[in-house]
Amino acid sequence: MKGIVYKSTGSWYTVKAEDAQFYNCRIKGKFRIQGIKSTNPVAVGDVVEFEVDTKAEEVVGVIKVIEERQNYIIRKSVNLSKQTHIIAANIDVAFLMITLNNPPTFTTFIDRFLVTAEAYGITAVLLFNKVDTYSEEEKDEILYLMAMYREIGYTCIAISAKSGKNLDKVKELMIGKTSLFSGHSGVGKSTLINLLESSLELKTSAISEQHLQGQHTTTFAEMFDLSFDARIIDTPGIKGFGIVEIEKEELGDYFPEFFQRKSECKFNNCLHVEEPKCAIKDALDEDEISWSRYKSYLQMLDGEDEHYRVDIYKE
Repeated sequence: MKGIVYKSTGSWYTVKAEDAQFYNCRIKGKFRIQGIKSTNPVAVGDVVEFEVDTKAEEVVGVIKVIEERQNYIIRKSVNLSKQTHIIAANIDVAFLMITLNNPPTFTTFIDRFLVTAEAYGITAVLLFNKVDTYSEEEKDEILYLMAMYREIGYTCIAISAKSGKNLDKVKELMIGKTSLFSGHSGVGKSTLINLLESSLELKTSAISEQHLQGQHTTTFAEMFDLSFDARIIDTPGIKGFGIVEIEKEELGDYFPEFFQRKSECKFNNCLHVEEPKCAIKDALDEDEISWSRYKSYLQMLDGEDEHYRVDIYKE
């Protein structure tokens, strides 16, 4: 039988088969040694082939084949630096939910998410949540960030998961697609998903006052079918986003504003750091490229771990 993985707990996988039935499946042991260094060889969104043992007391499927992925979102595992974690596979749109504070989302985190989406061919959309809670000064900062990312070419929407502000715009981008919702714990993913589809009743919890962090309410990635012809993947809150499988020479190509200027650099292999006649550094001097984006690029180029920027997020 063939189906799509809707939930992964690490040892059990919920698969929706072509007959629209859900099956609990296990994985064949050999997948773990086929060169897949991921902590999760099978991810939510994967198309798999499985066999069902009808003779057993409980109907259990065994996953035999994982079909080639159209794309996936991947990051370094927080505790296992040599391993990676595939957040989800076969995604049409990746929504990153951002809050200015309560909890804070740094531009380094946003840029790492966008670079990963670019590298794996996934359309990324930035959702600036909790806009109904900000002061005038904070609203100006949100407008500045939205203008910066829009100029690069990203869709940015100011939303309120509490009041439903601009929910219609988000829904419009989701119809007929599989969407991933990601962000730090506490940014309002579950609240927004409940607003999109109230029958789901996903667990939500308040922000911890002490550390301005979210309490983890989603433990595993899970996909849901929505009533308006859409599928949504809810993911656990991400503390840090380690870049994976991107060579230094390629990194600049995943910054759209760098990529469109790279042909003007004197050297074909320009890393935009100390090389003379670099179009990216010239654009920086002319304020055509934002310094925060360039700093994010340098940090990724140096292989610096981003987690220290968000170390207030403790389990």
